[in-house]
Amino acid sequence: MIYPITVYGDPLLRKVAQPIDKDFEGLNEFIENMFETMYHSDGVGLAAPQIGKSLRVFVVDASSAADEEPELEGFKKAFINPEILERTGDEWVMNEGCLSLPEIREDVSRPEHVKIKYLDENLEEHIEEYGGFAARVIQHEYDHLDGKLLIDHLNPLRKRLLKGKLTAITKGKVRTSYRIVLPGKK
Repeated sequence: MIYPITVYGDPLLRKVAQPIDKDFEGLNEFIENMFETMYHSDGVGLAAPQIGKSLRVFVVDASSAADEEPELEGFKKAFINPEILERTGDEWVMNEGCLSLPEIREDVSRPEHVKIKYLDENLEEHIEEYGGFAARVIQHEYDHLDGKLLIDHLNPLRKRLLKGKLTAITKGKVRTSYRIVLPGKK
């Protein structure tokens, strides 16, 4: 099932998501649907709040970047109830986009490495460390679980310059290859 993407302006994107209960019914199907939605939308990551669900889960598939970072070959994972334990290394800037902010791409600075504790789709706990692009995608999706968007990493002037584009998104005046849900239209 392909979910529509919740876009900027919806208050759900600004809320801290709730942990998934261990007896969450249909968890594997939910995760499969998230991956399907992410692929359909040409994303490399997708967090549950982006599909209108206030749950602490996100999926990533950064294997498309394996040409530049060979360790990303087959890097496809679900992160349930994740907790970033540590962010380390130098801050580095990369141009990021977000399915919930269509037609907006901005340079965002993030730490190079991340250590994260999470449950996989079988509810087995892992503590892992990632660097480079994998760390960036994880931090971007994790932000969604805490009600943050990539624009929150921008300086006030840059945010003001984006105001027109952000207003257009809330009114549905954007082009996407995927279905979106406008604020207040669920």
